[in-house]
Amino acid sequence: MRVLITGGAGFLGSHLCDRLIEQGNKVICLDNFYTGSKQNIDKHNSNPNFEAICHDVVDPYNLEVDQIYNLACPASPVHYQYDPIKTIRTSVLGAINALELSRRIDARVLQASTSEVYGDPEVHPQSEDYRGNVNIIGPRACYDEGKRCAETLFFDYHRKNKVDIRVVRIFNTYGPRMMIDDGRVVSNFIIQALRGKNITVYGDGNQTRSFCYVDDLIESMIRMMNQEGVIGPINTGNHHEFTVLQLAKKVVDLTNSKSKIIFEDLPVDDPMQRKPDNTLALKALNWEPRVQLDEGLKKTIQYFESVL
Repeated sequence: MRVLITGGAGFLGSHLCDRLIEQGNKVICLDNFYTGSKQNIDKHNSNPNFEAICHDVVDPYNLEVDQIYNLACPASPVHYQYDPIKTIRTSVLGAINALELSRRIDARVLQASTSEVYGDPEVHPQSEDYRGNVNIIGPRACYDEGKRCAETLFFDYHRKNKVDIRVVRIFNTYGPRMMIDDGRVVSNFIIQALRGKNITVYGDGNQTRSFCYVDDLIESMIRMMNQEGVIGPINTGNHHEFTVLQLAKKVVDLTNSKSKIIFEDLPVDDPMQRKPDNTLALKALNWEPRVQLDEGLKKTIQYFESVL
């Protein structure tokens, strides 16, 4: 099968490339390397079943494939807030171009949406029928609303043009190949701990997150793509909930760091609780995460040790 992955050189995209190539597929990676890295995909360069194309998804493209995974978009606050207009353009125009290609060549297309569509949720845990609590003019809105609009486009193309869509809402994911400077809580804490710097916790640390190891997340996406009769949206994330302070203490312990935990002001619109209701994923995909947080953190710490 020929598979196109937009954003294929990024954190999630490169792991998806690995898995699909291992399964015997021919993979085309489309990336402008804005936040993706050539190092993430270098090992496939000599593989005849892999092709990397430098291209920005805001511009149309034309390829012959059987499946399309639309992952292209900066996903960490540091990067999506750096150029918020570009973030919105990538989400919206990127979705349109993926859908237009899917419509023309009759390929199934999966949208990598996000738990950010729920905003700072007033319902806990978050199920797929919850419509969210998003500040549409806040500093995070470029990402939140861009992804919400992309979901709208996917379902409109499905209803109007019979495009074969799949939509997953990805919750906090971590693992090797996260960027050192991406500003996400797992990578921030690990880098600070390994460098012996203070661990920066925003707010009082009692805000919660659910951390899904990258291998589990990739498995959920592939199952969703190949599942018949289910278009989504479906939550994909770990249902085990931890406070940010608990995470900080785990990282300090696992790295044997002498770093101290300090507290700073909470960023604007930072959600206080984030946990997926995985009922639908378990029922429709027979999927649930398997990697426990300590195991996943150890693998991620080993990766960052090698990078540093």
